[in-house]
Order: sequence, then structure tokens, then C-alpha cells
Amino acid sequence: MSRPGLDPGLAFRFKVELDGLLVADFAEVSGLEAYTEVKVVREGGVNEYEHHFITIKKYPPLVLRRGFTNSTELWTWYEGTTSGRLQRKNGSIILLDANGQESFRWNFMGAYPTKWIGPRLQANASEVAIESLELVHQGLAIIKS
Repeated sequence: MSRPGLDPGLAFRFKVELDGLLVADFAEVSGLEAYTEVKVVREGGVNEYEHHFITIKKYPPLVLRRGFTNSTELWTWYEGTTSGRLQRKNGSIILLDANGQESFRWNFMGAYPTKWIGPRLQANASEVAIESLELVHQGLAIIKS
């Protein structure tokens, strides 16, 4: 049941922006994570604790699922990557609130697509244009609107 005044398209609550251009809407996003690897070093003669040293910050791939777009921008970008024309892009994942206004923004840097899955086509079903898109990237920043 839809509520009056709300856009039924809000099932796609995440907008994806690449280099300042809105290119698609997605229903689900995962991989908004960062973690720091730690090297553990034991000091000879010290049995009470271990030393922990930070080595590198890592970001798992962003996985965008159940997307809709009327543009070929994402497919063309993916095709370029698989053809040896790697093009890193900066972008944003924008979370919309219940009124369709921007609530949060996750900026990602130096990204490129590594996996694209289209819809499973069935004559009796209405499918989305992109089932899944996976992006590797070099970092995240979170901005509250």
C-alpha cells in the first residue's frame, strides 16, 4: 500500500552518481565498509601482551543490486574495463529519505566496475535493468545532508 504524496519509485532508494552525473537508481547497496589490517608482533621476553601495528586500510567492493537506469553509462564503463580501457571514476551513493530527499551520501574514489549482471528475462515478469554491479574503489567518505 502506498502512502499519499510519496513516490512509488522510492523502492529504489539509492541513487548512483558518477563524476557528478546521476546514472542509476538501486534498491540495495552493500560493501560500505572499511577495515584496517593489523600486524601482530611478539616481543621476546614479554608474555603479557602483543604489539599491534597498523598496516593498511582496505575497502571491500561496493555491490549495487536491483538497479534501474535509462542510460547505457554503467554498461559502457564496464565494457571499457573489460576491453583494457580502465577508467577510474569518483562517485556517490545517495540515500533518499521517505520524502525522496537526500539523507546521506557515501562518496567513493578511484572506482571501476569488475562485475555486471543483467536481469533474468521472463515473459511474465517485470525485471529491473541491472541485477547487480560490483565496483572496486580506493576509499570512502560519508557526508550527512
